[in-house]
Amino acid sequence: MMKPTLLARRLLARRHGYAALFVLLFVVVAQLTRVALWVKSARQVSLDSSLLAALLWGLLFDVGAGVLFALPGVVVSTLLPKGLVQGRAARVLAHGGVFVSLFALLFIAAAEWLFWDEFGVRFNFIAVDYLVYTNEVIANIRESYPIPTALAGLAVLAALGTLAVARSGAVGAWLAGPAEPWRDRLRAGGVWLAVAGVVGLGLDSNLLPSFANNYNRELAKNGVWAIFSAFRNNELEYDQFYLTLPVDDAFRRLHSELAEDPTVSMAASTSRDALHEVRNEGTELRPNVIQITVESLSAEFVGAYNPSSKLTPELDRIAQQSLVFDRFYATGNRTDRGMEALTLALPPTPGRSILKRPGNERLFTLGSVFRTRGYDTAFVYGGYGYFDNMNYFFGENGYRVVDRTAVAKEDVTFSTAWGACDEDLFRWVLREADAADAAKKPFFHFVMTTSNHRPYAYPEGRIDLPPKASGRAGAVKYTDYAVGKFLREASTRPWFKNTVFVIVADHCASSAGSTELPIQRYAIPLMIYAPGGQVAPGHVTTLTSQVDYAPTLLGLLNWSYQSRFFGRDVRRIDPSVAGALMGTYQKLALLERGGFAVLKPVRQETQFHYDAKTNALTPRGSDDALLDETIAYYQAASYAFRNGVQSELAAAPHP
Repeated sequence: MMKPTLLARRLLARRHGYAALFVLLFVVVAQLTRVALWVKSARQVSLDSSLLAALLWGLLFDVGAGVLFALPGVVVSTLLPKGLVQGRAARVLAHGGVFVSLFALLFIAAAEWLFWDEFGVRFNFIAVDYLVYTNEVIANIRESYPIPTALAGLAVLAALGTLAVARSGAVGAWLAGPAEPWRDRLRAGGVWLAVAGVVGLGLDSNLLPSFANNYNRELAKNGVWAIFSAFRNNELEYDQFYLTLPVDDAFRRLHSELAEDPTVSMAASTSRDALHEVRNEGTELRPNVIQITVESLSAEFVGAYNPSSKLTPELDRIAQQSLVFDRFYATGNRTDRGMEALTLALPPTPGRSILKRPGNERLFTLGSVFRTRGYDTAFVYGGYGYFDNMNYFFGENGYRVVDRTAVAKEDVTFSTAWGACDEDLFRWVLREADAADAAKKPFFHFVMTTSNHRPYAYPEGRIDLPPKASGRAGAVKYTDYAVGKFLREASTRPWFKNTVFVIVADHCASSAGSTELPIQRYAIPLMIYAPGGQVAPGHVTTLTSQVDYAPTLLGLLNWSYQSRFFGRDVRRIDPSVAGALMGTYQKLALLERGGFAVLKPVRQETQFHYDAKTNALTPRGSDDALLDETIAYYQAASYAFRNGVQSELAAAPHP
């Protein structure tokens, strides 16, 4: 590091020069991190004027975040008298502070690299969730990466950086600075705090322009700032942050959308409630239902959707005997979002998912409809269900919970931080189904797998790909193997022919892309397999998403019931008015009639034309009808949950 200039020496010689040094170190590491992420995604980043804009915005956010990062140094510099910042001990402590700061910054940079590798974005609300569930996350990292080696490498880099700072004389200049009176130190500290306050209140990620390429927009962010922003915006009040309609107009628009399904009658509804009657003709079918929700199973991995994939021979075989939904999309990019949509048939609400929000008890769910017919409803999960608040949500909504804590140690033959391997999980499922059948009770079991998750570890010798070394490809193929094995074992049970098996993903493997919401990355499989013939094999080509799953499944069973689902039976509606709801924790979108409308904070909207053949999104003028429909879905869903009108109906008993 070069010797400080005369001006720099004067700044460093001031009492708060130590804090200024922290800002400098922060900005340097943040800029190097940005360059590294740029190089990593060089093929996706647009090399145009927006890249320069991203770099300039990034510098602004780096400086702002650096000012906040330096606040502990400001406090120390303000309070410590001159006598305590002199001598050998002070020099050691000062350089130790530089080392600790550099190590922390490099650790964050490494974490950003890994997060970007997984999600293609800077830290966001997903990272906040990961900080909450530290046991699983830390164990997963330890299983996936050589942590001791990585930490040692970071320590070496931090030591080299500390040595460079020491040789530059920057810390020495600060230690040798003249004494400053208490009032001067207090005044300077007050200025720092005032600047930090202005930065904290005024600098917001929403100030970033709408880059055409989302990778460029993500490069403009600062990772540390982004995670604090995610903490601050973990729950967004819809009416405060998004475009709205008059509440009654939003529900009227929603009612008209629901009524496009000819089996729906809105006679039961009030103006601010999605309550409606569903009347299906024909004899009600009452088979058992086992819903296998597969972790991170993108449609591109499944040969039935992508012929070039050879990872899923078992699912491809099952698909030939199943009702396959060809254009099925996840509503979000997290497991809790998939559960929210598959269980509640609600659009994704901004901020945290309903699984993690207060007031999520006794809601109208797919399970509550099954319980009106006397079904046993259970949530069976290979991991620890406190993660993502799963156990509480399902337990408070009438499901029996069977997770790793509910089984004996010998019932787990192989596991990772996320849970027991899929073979173990499916053995539990067989046991639960056997018990329900022995009790002469039909059952609906929501099964959630974990094996298709980093570190991509699974038992040896099951497939022709080695664990971990094969990455996600091996994990997908192992999950496929486990599903096939489960169905073969189920076929020996007396309840097999009277059971409908649903295979669906919770979300896709990755939602990163150059557009704000890369639609093709949200494509997931949905296959309904009925060995007893209750559901005829075939294909549904209508555009749909997870929100439509529950009413479509019940429609296939010819059930008539009262409903508060926001989804529709996609087999019944005109394909020309079919749509797919999808979003992130901030962006809420609707794909319909070749248009793609995206709602964003604060009260912004963007619309695109979507080419289904090329997956290209091109900006277009606003379509008021599509915009109003998008607003109606999300505004009504937020209103219904917040105002307690999405509760289960009285006829749904709890076990």
